[in-house]
Amino acid sequence: MLNRLFRSRVLKFLIGGGAAAALNLILIFWLIEKLGFNTPVLRNTANIVSIELSLIASFFIYRIWVWPGGVWNVREVLLRQLPLYHLSAGVAVISRIFLIFPILDSLKVNYAVNTLVGVLVSATLNYLISDRLVFNTQNRRSRNRPQTKFSSDIYYPEGLAPGLEDGFTSSRHPRLDNSREIKVFSIVIPAYNEEDSIVPTVQSITETLEKERIYYEILVVNDNSRDQTEAVLQELSNQNNRVRYINNYYPNGFGFAVRCGLENFSGDAVAIVMADSSDSPENIIDYYCKLQEGYDCVFGSRFIRGGKVIDYPTHKLIVNRLANLFIQILFGLKFDDTTNAFKAYRKEVIQGISPLISHHFNLTVEMPLKAIIRGYTYTTIPITWQNRAAGVSKLKIKEMGSRYLFIVLSAWLEKFLSRGDYACKQPKSVILNQSINEINK
Repeated sequence: MLNRLFRSRVLKFLIGGGAAAALNLILIFWLIEKLGFNTPVLRNTANIVSIELSLIASFFIYRIWVWPGGVWNVREVLLRQLPLYHLSAGVAVISRIFLIFPILDSLKVNYAVNTLVGVLVSATLNYLISDRLVFNTQNRRSRNRPQTKFSSDIYYPEGLAPGLEDGFTSSRHPRLDNSREIKVFSIVIPAYNEEDSIVPTVQSITETLEKERIYYEILVVNDNSRDQTEAVLQELSNQNNRVRYINNYYPNGFGFAVRCGLENFSGDAVAIVMADSSDSPENIIDYYCKLQEGYDCVFGSRFIRGGKVIDYPTHKLIVNRLANLFIQILFGLKFDDTTNAFKAYRKEVIQGISPLISHHFNLTVEMPLKAIIRGYTYTTIPITWQNRAAGVSKLKIKEMGSRYLFIVLSAWLEKFLSRGDYACKQPKSVILNQSINEINK
């Protein structure tokens, strides 16, 4: 058993990564403590230098010990594998330099602990990409599996998300699984100080659902608003008996408000919709139709063919794309819009991913990752998002970075260490024409 353990590529990778991490710690200690790199800018500079030197060391450890064999000459190693290794590590390094290290440093986390966290995340990304792209020469040459094709066209937002070559079929299909029919579709809307936005949001949703003759309920969770939101909600509920509201009985926070709504909706499935009219009511219909086909979850993406974002602040768009790329690589996902709150789940999924622990906007990541990890079926469709016309966004990127990272890493630990203890147990219905819906295992 010990021989088998020590022949494990993952164990060798961890040992090699440990040696590189030790070198990284020695280098950053020397630069900060001995050479005086002890300001925020200089500490990050020391971090960059130590990363590069330990990166080169780890490459040769992996090439000689973890992924031996294959072509071993100057052209292959120095002109293809080493540049590819730097490219593959680039995502991890960028995440570490511009996301993990600055956030933890601003939180006054000791630089040694900060470095160890960065090493852990970088090592995970490095292994996944290196095994599939850099060192797996034989598999690379013999692999005959059909690959997903990407279009050369560029879709909105320009240059950041090429659409998939394979389009998505219309979501308005005949129902394929009557045993799982959605009889009541619930819409949960968290609202904090949304007196100017909640009326048009609710009215546009009700008009769209009634036009499609979908039986629905809308549950708005008033997150202890300080303006006239509750009075507006009272009037809305008086006008339409399918619209009701409750006051959040948890502490303030987006995650708490959504959790309150998920504990009180009465439908067979639920969609989480923002109160600021940023989510398209037409896409709620698309979600409903896909759920009727038998899927457990339906996730929307703004960055695939047919998807669109309108008036997205540039800095938030860049952070969004980097965060979703990090999640994609870490979990081996093709789904590229995990952080968006606008998704739909069957009632049994909500029960299966509970208890939810996020207090704030990191709930938007916790819910889909838990659903995917625990084996619930899902499909992805293109959706449209537009920036709010009134009110102020409640999402503060600077405050949420460490919270998102905590949830992502906790989900990653469940995926690889829980041994399926939390996986859904009910049998799945046969689903036809399933689109992007698998984790690469």
